[in-house]
Amino acid sequence: MTISRIEWTEQTWNPTVGCTKLSPGCAHCYAEIMARRLQAMGTKGYENGFEFTLLPKRLNEPILRKKPTIFFVNSMSDLFHEEVPVSYLDQIFDVILRSPQHTFQILTKRATKMSEYFDGKMVPRNAWLGVTVENREHGLPRIEELRKVGASIRFLSVEPLLESLGDIDLTGIHWVIVGGESGPKSRPMKKEWIDQIRLQCDEQEVAFFFKQWGGWGADGIKRAKKQNGRELDGQVWNQVPLKAFGAQYQSTRGGMWQKYTTSGR
Repeated sequence: MTISRIEWTEQTWNPTVGCTKLSPGCAHCYAEIMARRLQAMGTKGYENGFEFTLLPKRLNEPILRKKPTIFFVNSMSDLFHEEVPVSYLDQIFDVILRSPQHTFQILTKRATKMSEYFDGKMVPRNAWLGVTVENREHGLPRIEELRKVGASIRFLSVEPLLESLGDIDLTGIHWVIVGGESGPKSRPMKKEWIDQIRLQCDEQEVAFFFKQWGGWGADGIKRAKKQNGRELDGQVWNQVPLKAFGAQYQSTRGGMWQKYTTSGR
């Protein structure tokens, strides 16, 4: 387990690592770059670089941690990758069930496999399920698959946002995270694309979280991600779905999960 610098989580848990490219959002995968780096450093678990690998020795890590923690599951892979056996998924969700003190955020581009896996199964209440929505062609159909799954929280990671998504049906969606691409080959994100999403979240009463501008600023100039920051219209948007925690939930990470209303900033 690793403390995460991702703005919307606390720690990562990677019972698998490695992946294969699936859609345009994968083109400049940060996990692939990181995996190659970790392989060169001799880090355990990355002996195969970014080749898909099961790591069963990591399965019980969350059970051993007693302090309530928000885990991003498989930040270095995709939990519903084609090579993940159903029996291994069963073990992962058994760990989640046996760790009710934690919240597990699971994000996939393989939404059909996710909905098929949960057909006839209960989703653990402490498991949030999400899909990546980088464009209309590949991303929007994933929302339909996500809606089929009876998760307590369903969320969208609209990162990297590569084009205008147009009208989005957010029925059954509780949280939308938007972010631009970072790295030397990052593709630009236009402010009007973000505004379209934020306004639809407001209209449909869905929590909106703006993660970052990435490698291109609001002014259309390319610079370091840190310089471009997280502000949108002069403010930071950290909305979260309150129904997941109740109004008194506080995070150990700088008050990130403090009380936000659907219109709060």
